[in-house]
Amino acid sequence: MVESGGAPAVGEETPDLPVIIGRGQPDEVQSVAHSRVTMTQLMSPQDTNLFGSVFGGVILALVDKIAYVSATRHAGCPCTTVSFDQVDFNSPIQIGEIVTLEASVGTVGRTSIGVGVRVFAENVQGGLRRETNVCFVTMVAIDENRRPVSVPRLRIETQEEYGLFLEGEFRREARHELERRRDSRRE
Repeated sequence: MVESGGAPAVGEETPDLPVIIGRGQPDEVQSVAHSRVTMTQLMSPQDTNLFGSVFGGVILALVDKIAYVSATRHAGCPCTTVSFDQVDFNSPIQIGEIVTLEASVGTVGRTSIGVGVRVFAENVQGGLRRETNVCFVTMVAIDENRRPVSVPRLRIETQEEYGLFLEGEFRREARHELERRRDSRRE
């Protein structure tokens, strides 16, 4: 088993799996599967926007909820949302459609947890299931005083999980670069 504190260099081959990543609790490790969560909900008239489809804010609230459940399951304590790194709206969701959200932890740091969320919609009368949204949420584990706490490291067992980890590391670096640029403009 390979242990890593971060991503391999660009172009480096995929290591033998499983891989343990993260800088959190050295004696505690959770699998990606442990954090996997699914939530299903029927979209109803109170969820509509001015165009007759589901309001994007309703979907974002559902994404935030399922990311919380996934991150909290991994951490074993409450978590709070730090950022939505990316939200792609690929197609509108109609009132009366069934929405299914799937989430799992893709990467961890010392106190942070990156959660990937996919949103699917389908017509209750036999329509095809289609992916409508892809979202990446960063959460931080907190204690009873709302201070960040260390999280378990993450065991990556499949090529797909490893790919999601690499995407998460890329997004984390991009987010930090954006923060550096913002900070330099404020000086």
